[in-house]
Amino acid sequence: MDLLNTLVDKGLRRELPTREEALAVLATSDDDVLDVVAAAGKVRRQWFGRRVKLNYLVNLKSGLCPEDCSYCSQRLGSSTGILKYSWLKPDEASKAAAAGLAGGAKRVCLVASGRGPTDRDVDRVAGTIKAIKEQNEGVEVCACLGLLSDGQAERLREAGADAYNHNLNTSEGTYGEITTTHTYADRVDTVNKAHAAGLSACSGLIAGMGETDEDLVDVVFSLRELDPDSVPVNFLIPVEGTPLAKEWNLTPQRCLRILAMVRFVCPDVEVRIAGGREVHLRTMQPLALHLANSIFLGDYLTTEGQAGQADLEMIADAGFVVEGADEVTLPEHRAEAAGSVCGSHADAGCGSHADAGCGSGCGSHEGVAATATATATEPRTDLVAVRRRGAGTDLAPNA
Repeated sequence: MDLLNTLVDKGLRRELPTREEALAVLATSDDDVLDVVAAAGKVRRQWFGRRVKLNYLVNLKSGLCPEDCSYCSQRLGSSTGILKYSWLKPDEASKAAAAGLAGGAKRVCLVASGRGPTDRDVDRVAGTIKAIKEQNEGVEVCACLGLLSDGQAERLREAGADAYNHNLNTSEGTYGEITTTHTYADRVDTVNKAHAAGLSACSGLIAGMGETDEDLVDVVFSLRELDPDSVPVNFLIPVEGTPLAKEWNLTPQRCLRILAMVRFVCPDVEVRIAGGREVHLRTMQPLALHLANSIFLGDYLTTEGQAGQADLEMIADAGFVVEGADEVTLPEHRAEAAGSVCGSHADAGCGSHADAGCGSGCGSHEGVAATATATATEPRTDLVAVRRRGAGTDLAPNA
């Protein structure tokens, strides 16, 4: 296929595809999906080999959010029945992080619900970062606390944070249909604040919210312009009790095409499969590893994920290897320009401070039975379960 040959050549040269080429990837048929994966896989291997970076989420503060993001189970007025708790103490957060690091994660993503942190909140998180780094040499820490005020990114950097996440989530043109309590420009401003402070900027999207192909291309091109080091791709988890609970628009093939498009547009950037991979990719998750070079290990913010051991087995069975703590994630040209092992500029990370944006997904898990008779077009609500273990509970985390 001439389109795919062209995109591979451009990806190997780090050349931006045209909008028409990006749209054409999303428009390919299910019959061509393996060809699309094979082509984008060449670009992925050129810049990241067969390494898969593991990231681990710690939900520092769950629920109680004043924002109205339609995808989020932590939103204002949510009736989802998620865990709700205020700030974890540094030792509690460090203990939760240790489980993920023991499972092979090299980055810990510290996430808190809310519009954005107060200066006192930044102090809290600084103490948590210190506790984690004192007990785990070489660990990367990404903070995901919402919209930042002036000076807060610098304070997080001084406290030892390596990265900051804030997702764009969807296109500027449709953002107001998803969230009304803050703007798309607010999100762009926070990503720019992270850049300016020398933090590694992490920013991505959520697919499956009813957006068009044009919306997806718009947000990915906007991300390319912002130039984050990592781009989390979330697939909406339609959690009951949220406004988007009935939006089951994704198939495994559609998810693979979206990931391929992101890889072609952002060839040398860490592309992370975040929330929803277990729900929407299901048994085709291993194919997605040929497109993305990073995943979250274990559970997400408010929903349960695939067992951590199953993640490790999937990576090995697919012929990939877990990236070591001593390995640099980014290609040499990006890492040298950044001057940091995690690629911070002069960017799971995580996803947005809101639930779905930081990888609110789930997978097969204890107590949730698979529906053997479900068809590919039926909503897999059986794969969505609220997290009842790990941070904020007395039960061991999934790592």
